[in-house]
Amino acid sequence: MRRIALFIATNLAVLLLLSIVCRIFGIDQMAAARGYGGMGGLLAFAAVFGMGGAFISLALSKWIAKRSTGARVIAQPQNETERWLLDAVRRHAQAAGIGMPEVAIYDAPEMNAFATGMTKNSALVAVSSGLLQQMNREQVNAVLGHEIGHVANGDMVTLTLIQGVLNTLVILAARLVGRAVDSWLSGSSNNRGGGLGYFVVVMVLQVVFGLFASMIVAAFSRWREFRADAAGATFAGRGAMISALQRLQANHGASTLPGTIAAFGISGPLAEGLKALFMSHPPLDQRIAVLQGGARA
Repeated sequence: MRRIALFIATNLAVLLLLSIVCRIFGIDQMAAARGYGGMGGLLAFAAVFGMGGAFISLALSKWIAKRSTGARVIAQPQNETERWLLDAVRRHAQAAGIGMPEVAIYDAPEMNAFATGMTKNSALVAVSSGLLQQMNREQVNAVLGHEIGHVANGDMVTLTLIQGVLNTLVILAARLVGRAVDSWLSGSSNNRGGGLGYFVVVMVLQVVFGLFASMIVAAFSRWREFRADAAGATFAGRGAMISALQRLQANHGASTLPGTIAAFGISGPLAEGLKALFMSHPPLDQRIAVLQGGARA
C-alpha cells in the first residue's frame, strides 16, 4: 500500500506546489487584477496548470523510469537471453503495429515489468531481473505481450489525459470554493481571492479533491490491466498469459518500483476496504478469472 500512497502523494504534491508557487508569485492575484477572474479565465488558468503538469510528467516518464529503477537499456545484446528479449519485444511490436520500443532490464528481486513513454512509437519496456530468473520464456513472452498491449492501447497517454482533466477540475473547484470562503470571511462579494482564507481553503481542498481524483485514476488503471491482459493473450497465447499471472501470485504483492511508476508495473499490492479504491491493479485472481472466461472485467 505504501507504493500506491507514494503514487497518490506525488500527484497531490504537484498540486500543492502549484498553489504555493501561485501564492508566492501572486499569480492568482494578477489573474484577477487583469480581468481573468471570470469562469472562462479561471478555467483556462486551471487547464494550463492541470494539463501542463500531467503532460510534463508524461514527457519525462522514460527518463524518470530509467533513473529511478536503474534500468539498463539493451543497445547491443550481451548474451542469448538479451537477444531473445529483444526479438520477443520486436515480434509483439510488429504484431501490434507500433514502433520498436527501447528494451531494458532493471535489478529487482521480484517478478515485474513496466512500459512507459510519451507515444506508441517511442516507448520503453523494462523487465526485472527477478522476472527473467523466476519465469520460463513462455511466461515472460506473455508479460512482454501485456506490456506491448499497454503501449498499443495508448494507456500512458490516456492515463495522462484523465489525470490532466482531473487536475484541471481539482484546481478549478478548489479556487471557486476558496473565493466563496474568502468573500465570506472578508464580507465582500467582490473578493476574487488572494486573502489568507482563500489560500488555506485552496490548499486543503486540493488535497481532498485530489484524493477523489486519484480514485478515478486508479479505477481506470485497474480497467486497463484487463485490456493489457487480453493483448498478452492475443500475442502470446491465453494459456501463457494465465500461467504468467499465476506465477506472479508468488510475488505476494511485493514491488520495488518507485511510487511514481508503480501503476505501470505488471502487478501491484492489494488492499481492503476504502484503500482498495486506490489500487492501481485488480487482484490477480480476478484477472485470471476474466481470461478463463469466468468473470467480466
